[in-house]
Amino acid sequence: MSAAPRLNPAAPADTGTFIAADVGGTHTRVGLVRPGQGGDSVAVLAHRKYVCADYPSLAPILSAFLDEFTAGHGGGVERVVIACAGVVLDDRVVNSNLPWPISLSELRRELGLREVLFINDFQANANAAQCMAPDDSTLLTPGVRDAAPGPVLVIGPGTGLGAAVRIPHGRSTVVLPTEAGHTAFAPGNAREADMLRWARQRGQTHVPTEHFVSGPGLVNLYSALCALDGAEPALRAPAQITEAARRGDTLAREAVLTFCALLGSVIGDLVVVSGARSVFIAGGILPQLKDFVPDSAFHPRMLDKGVMRPVLEGVPVRLIENERLGVIGAASWYLEHLRDEAATRSTA
Repeated sequence: MSAAPRLNPAAPADTGTFIAADVGGTHTRVGLVRPGQGGDSVAVLAHRKYVCADYPSLAPILSAFLDEFTAGHGGGVERVVIACAGVVLDDRVVNSNLPWPISLSELRRELGLREVLFINDFQANANAAQCMAPDDSTLLTPGVRDAAPGPVLVIGPGTGLGAAVRIPHGRSTVVLPTEAGHTAFAPGNAREADMLRWARQRGQTHVPTEHFVSGPGLVNLYSALCALDGAEPALRAPAQITEAARRGDTLAREAVLTFCALLGSVIGDLVVVSGARSVFIAGGILPQLKDFVPDSAFHPRMLDKGVMRPVLEGVPVRLIENERLGVIGAASWYLEHLRDEAATRSTA
């Protein structure tokens, strides 16, 4: 792997063009972006998806993208905004699902960038969701389409389980990032309680929700069901489990249907906590499972929240299938960040 080239700091910067990266535990998606018409939208000039395991760190991924796509922009792309699960602590991203550590200052130095900014991935997704048209999504709550005004929950089971809440605030919005995947797993029936005991017997004092509700969580879920039934787990990847479920494998199908039910239950909990009036599921593993959702307890488990049921019955849930969502969201957040900075300077 070649060393990351430095950009020419003396080159005239194209302040309208920058890099937005959606960094996950499995894939990193990178876009060359600029403001759209009127500055209120995002234009993606180029986009590429990389397999994280193929690179020793994030810097070579960004370097490869810069080599391929920025030559026509005068080499003046000097700003990167990164959307990633976790939080930044002392310059480093705290995230247990990444294959390598990320230091913002090291990235800035290695790539010769002027600025590297960080945003929680689901904070980015929440910013992007408001840009999505209904045609960009699949309704998962038949008969419940229209949402009342109010907060919007954006959630996605990928390498982990991410969630954020977009809250109306005057003429703007405030996005509250969360670490919902690290909340304690809450079983909803005896079978799921047995799964929780199985996980604890394997040495986990805290079993997070994403241990079962995420891409790797589907594998954990299948393994737990096999252990409970005294079967040898023959499947080791989410795609294998999903395909086996379609072929009629009993435990694989139970695993997939249980996954959908658990996701519905988690969404119901988060709607109750946040007061969300609509929900968007942002990609992750669910597009590969969406044909199972109608046959699962996804919606009944979402509604099964006691006296809150009538409220939840009016909350639509949509699945967004747009691979550029994180990139668009990170870029949208960055442009808003620039506008806020300009407004602050003008009133100073």
